[in-house]
Amino acid sequence: MFLPSMEFALDASMLTLEAQQVITLRVMKMSLGGAVAQREANLMVSEKMFASAEAVLGAAGGRSMHSALRKVRRKVRANRRRLIRT
Repeated sequence: MFLPSMEFALDASMLTLEAQQVITLRVMKMSLGGAVAQREANLMVSEKMFASAEAVLGAAGGRSMHSALRKVRRKVRANRRRLIRT
């Protein structure tokens, strides 16, 4: 019982850190302005809309909170890698 709770807490803490890194990288990229900033803003909005719909469908399908959290972490880490490369 204790171990799954600790694993969830660690995943939630890491998501917080990783999301903050993505926010920082996105703000830096968007501060450049121009077409690059517009593409990033469009991507950010479309990702949020898709993630919201996916979360609702996952909850309706009985997905656990930890499963949803892990999926979000994967996407946030992918964004971080993409933003670091560009």
